Amino acid sequence: MSLDDATEARLIAAARAAAVHAYVPYSDYPVGAALLFDDGAIITGCNTENASYGLSLCAETVAVAKALGEGRRGGLVAVAVIGLAAGADPITPCGRCRQMLNEVAALGASDPLVLCVGEAEVRRVPLSVLLPHAFGPSNLA
Repeated sequence: MSLDDATEARLIAAARAAAVHAYVPYSDYPVGAALLFDDGAIITGCNTENASYGLSLCAETVAVAKALGEGRRGGLVAVAVIGLAAGADPITPCGRCRQMLNEVAALGASDPLVLCVGEAEVRRVPLSVLLPHAFGPSNLA
């Protein structure tokens, strides 16, 4: 899947803006995520740390929870993820977040493009490549 340049730039800008609101007193590594849906809506999230580290939330998980909370079921077209560390290489969603994104994608039978954004590079990878042989709702039957 490909995005036009303007839509890709808008999605990356939304992820960058979300990262500014990250709560990261322990890692000092703000991350933002932006989910693009087929109606053009963009839902964002930022990482939120907790003193009990296991309770921390990744930016993608926050964005997925917001999207589901707004009633979105399917239609996920693309995702942008960015870390704001100086000189940062492109980052990819962690395994948990890949699974969370897969759940939303499976609701609409889509394979969203994941934009892994760094300071000087954007890697464009379909979710199915980041999470091959994914576990999903169909595995529960």
